[in-house]
Amino acid sequence: MNLLTFLFRLPLAPVRGFVKLATVIKDEAEREMASPATIRRELEDAERARASGEMSDEQAAEFEDAALAEFARARRDTAAASSDEG
Repeated sequence: MNLLTFLFRLPLAPVRGFVKLATVIKDEAEREMASPATIRRELEDAERARASGEMSDEQAAEFEDAALAEFARARRDTAAASSDEG
């Protein structure tokens, strides 16, 4: 990289750093949402809410379906991303 190119790219360095940081945060959030422990915790919370009457059986079933669908989607996306890397 020559000096002129470096000087022109220097003002964009904070933007590139911010974009990289945002990408890392997004990837970590997706990894956390795909975690079986997170899904289990959410399902246990829904079960407690249903048992205490805060949530109806129908709402609990809808929540469970949505949580499991999100888990499956995240796993599918993770598997696709890892196969693209390899």
